[in-house]
This record gives sequence, structure tokens and C-alpha cells, in this order.
Amino acid sequence: MKRSVQDTPVVFIGAGNLATNLAKALYQNGFRIVQVYSRTKEAACALAQAIEAEYTTELSEVSRDARLYIVSLKDAAFVELLPEIVAGKEDALLVHTAGSIPMSIWEGKTSRYGVFYPMQTFSKQREVDFRTIPFFIESNSSEDTELLKAIASVLSEKVYEATSEQRRSLHLAAVFTCNFTNHMYALAAELLKKYNLPFDAMLPLIDETARKVHELEPKQAQTGPAVRYDENVINKHLEMLADEPEMQELYQLVSENIHRLHNK
Repeated sequence: MKRSVQDTPVVFIGAGNLATNLAKALYQNGFRIVQVYSRTKEAACALAQAIEAEYTTELSEVSRDARLYIVSLKDAAFVELLPEIVAGKEDALLVHTAGSIPMSIWEGKTSRYGVFYPMQTFSKQREVDFRTIPFFIESNSSEDTELLKAIASVLSEKVYEATSEQRRSLHLAAVFTCNFTNHMYALAAELLKKYNLPFDAMLPLIDETARKVHELEPKQAQTGPAVRYDENVINKHLEMLADEPEMQELYQLVSENIHRLHNK
């Protein structure tokens, strides 16, 4: 009888935001997560309890019986711990979930390896709908590429193969799309707080801005004084930011960039 991909015993090395969401999604879809490793006992224990797995805070105690090891650590920690991560797991498939680390990091350290990258922003406090999250897959063998694609397809309707170079570009674009955008929300929240106004007032605007780019190209969806470079409005805004020189500089730089892009 043919084995299903859910029969693949999985170990998670890491228990952060991405690992927590991914492990729970796999567990809810019938995968058996046998163990969770984290340097922090609280994080390892919390995730392990949620997915009925064992946990450890010692890499030397990580099970060597799994068929798939999903490494989801901060980049620096991953590089530092890599020799310990691969030790004794010569027959298993090891993958990382990082957008910024090339697959070649595994070369010469283990025989079966790859990348299992779900491109989304994750927080432990929020569950996400994995069906809409794009997965980008890479492996050093066609057989393992198909296995990873099959696993991802249980969770998501959007599964793609991508090279390390393509994934690096995706990660850079994601920083602009998500991290920088959220930073703008944080700056807006500080401004509103200064004038005793609620950030909730921005939510309909945020939602409509996001909805528009489902139908229009971002450049076409752009509005505001910077598009037409309305110096009267822009200069008034710059005056209002006189006591916030960093924000003032950012406002001017972004406004000029919007205008240049719009007029290309």
C-alpha cells in the first residue's frame, strides 16, 4: 500500500513564529510531529504540547529517527548550529525555511537537503490560512523536490519551485511589501498618538489600499500628494514634522521616490 506524505515523521528545529504556525498546520492536516527543539524550554514545551510531540532544549537529544527535519531558526543561529543539526541524520531530508539563506549552505554537510519556504508574515498569536500562502520549494534531488511539493500541497494551493536566487529576490520584495509597510503603520500610530487620535481610524484606509492591489498594479493604485508632487501640501506636511527630523527626511525621500516612479 502506498504511503501518504502525512506518514513522514517530522522534527522541528526551532519554535519561533514561523515554526509554530507551520508545525500546527502540519499537525492539523494529519502529519506526525515527533519532536520540537528550541533553546528556550518555554517555547519548545508550548509548541510540543500544541502538536502532541516531545521536546528538547539540547541538540544532542534531537531524535535521529525522523524522515524530515524542518529547521526554522534565526539566520545567525542556524549557521552557528549547523554542524550539530546535521550530526547523525545522514539518511534524512533536512530543509530550512529561510528566504535569505541559499540552499548551498547544506552542501558538503549532508546528502539530502532543501528549502521549504512559506512566504508570509507569522506571529504566534495569530493563525493564518495556509491555503492562500505561497510555498517555494528547492532541493538537491528531483525525488525530494517532489516530496516537499507534495507536503506543501497538503497545506497550500500555491506551491512553486524556486532557485535560491529567486527566493532571495522574493525575500527582498517581501521586506518592502510587509516589513517596511508595517513600519509606516508604526510611524503613523506615533503621529496619531501625538494628536490624541486613534490608530483605528486608519484601518479602513489600510484595508482598501490592500484590496486595490488585488485589482490594479501598485503603480496604478498610487494616490496622494507625492504622485503629482503637490508642493503646497508636501511643504505643509514637512513643516508639521519639523520636530521629527528623521521622519521628515523619510517623508521627503519617499515622496520624491513616488513621484519619480510614477513619471517613468
